[in-house]
Amino acid sequence: MTAKMEQQGSAVNAPFLIELVKIWRAQDANGAWDGKSDLDLLEPYILDEKKRRAMPIIGDPDPDTLWRLELFFHAIALSIERETGVMIQPILKLHHEGFGRVVLIAGRLIAVNKQLRDVHRFGFDNFVNLAQEGDKYVSDGIDLIRKFPDVANY
Repeated sequence: MTAKMEQQGSAVNAPFLIELVKIWRAQDANGAWDGKSDLDLLEPYILDEKKRRAMPIIGDPDPDTLWRLELFFHAIALSIERETGVMIQPILKLHHEGFGRVVLIAGRLIAVNKQLRDVHRFGFDNFVNLAQEGDKYVSDGIDLIRKFPDVANY
């Protein structure tokens, strides 16, 4: 096993990616993905430089990409909920050309606020970057809730 594969394999054990895999598996009502590994489920999130170059600079996001984006931010919301006990509501608003905003709301607090651009190119260079980006949003959301608990619990 190469060092890169070991790094990617250990990235799947990151708390955020565990939550993301749980959400993916919960979507599989008919068991079609039972034989797939966690890495196989997360593979669509990986857009290396070669794949990214093959994509047009401007384009409309396809339904699969939109679904992956939604599941990514739902995993963030659930991770924040698990840590804080505060219910999080994700709201995603996108223009058909792939720009918009996603907010994760805790009570009256916007725990995560992300401007989205080029959603048709949504992805990460590798599993480590995917885990780091998810963890960053989770920790930022947790920090805000802890900083403003009265607003989050309103």
